[in-house]
Amino acid sequence: MQFTMQTDYALRTLMFLATRTERSNVADVAGLFGISANHVAKVVNRLARCGYVRSIRGIGGGIELAHPPEEIRIGEVVEKFEGDLHLLDCISEDDFCVIQSFCRLKVVLAEAERIQLEYLNSVTLADVAPKRRQLASIEQ
Repeated sequence: MQFTMQTDYALRTLMFLATRTERSNVADVAGLFGISANHVAKVVNRLARCGYVRSIRGIGGGIELAHPPEEIRIGEVVEKFEGDLHLLDCISEDDFCVIQSFCRLKVVLAEAERIQLEYLNSVTLADVAPKRRQLASIEQ
C-alpha cells in the first residue's frame, strides 16, 4: 500500500500538532517539513472537517488537535483520507474477474487488508508522535 500525498501530509501535520501545547499555524507545519503551505492548508481544512483538528480564526487563532493524541487512531485517519484501501478491485467488486468465484488470492488479500487495518487502528497518534525536543532540533 502506498498513501497519497494528502494522507502523508495529514499524518505529518497531526504528528507536529501532537508535540505542541500551544496553537500553531499552517506556515509552521509547512516550514518544518519543507512542503507547500497551500497543500498543508488544504489538508488542515480536511482534518478540521473530519474532526481531528480545530482551526481558530483571528488574533490568537491557529490550529490545534481537537482530541488528545491518545484518542486519534492512525487507521481511522488513513481510511478517511484514502477511502478505498483494497489491494485489488476484485475484493470489493463482484464479477470483476472470470476466476473470482474460486480465486484463493482474493481471500488472502482480503485477510491482509483486514490485518493491516486492524494494526493501524491499534496505533494512536501518541504512539507515533515525536518528542517536542526532537522537532526542536530540526526547527532551527
